[in-house]
Amino acid sequence: MRIALFGYGKMGQMIEQIALSRGHEIVAKIDENTNQIDFTTMDVAIDFSMPEAAFGNITKCLNHNIPIICGTTGWLDKYNEAIELCNSKKGAFIYASNFSLGVNIFFELNNYLAKMMKNLPEYKVSLEEIHHTQKLDAPSGTAITLAEGVIANSEYNEWKLEDDSDGALSITSKRIGNTPGTHTLLYENEVDSIEIKHTAHNREGFALGAVTAAEWIIGKRGVFSMRDVLNLG
Repeated sequence: MRIALFGYGKMGQMIEQIALSRGHEIVAKIDENTNQIDFTTMDVAIDFSMPEAAFGNITKCLNHNIPIICGTTGWLDKYNEAIELCNSKKGAFIYASNFSLGVNIFFELNNYLAKMMKNLPEYKVSLEEIHHTQKLDAPSGTAITLAEGVIANSEYNEWKLEDDSDGALSITSKRIGNTPGTHTLLYENEVDSIEIKHTAHNREGFALGAVTAAEWIIGKRGVFSMRDVLNLG
């Protein structure tokens, strides 16, 4: 499989290592906004670029009939446009706030727990995420996905960053050292607490998930998620 990498930072470099170890070829490493891209050389693209570049990269790939996997966060105000473009071009597109296989199982656990707790409003829900100091967006895309899972299955109707006013689900974001990513959901009342937590030990899990998604999407058409890749639905 011939893979183009949009974004060649730490994640891009790790994706390259994983892809090569699985017998794939990296045919492009695009780390700046350019139109000098030969789309005929690639079978699939993986984007871990910058928030301001992601939508443009997705657009270029879909316009050239290249399936694209996107793990960049912070651009989701244009997500619906990406879906519309993918469908109009009969393309293939996967966005995930986190490609880690373990995190996607964690998403399922989060949804299940939220459904169980829905009729117990005495429990207050809070969410904390910790990442490395180089992470640009806050809260993390993973934290937003977790919050949306709670909102969809509870009486909460919005989340706020470090603010639980008006009954909002509060997300606390911390940037500490080289932390790859830790997400904790806490249900708490006066008598006890229930906590679920996912801790990433390194970035390799994110890279493996992205390459796995790229392998899966070849030959498919449509907008998909990691639930489809992992057959969780």
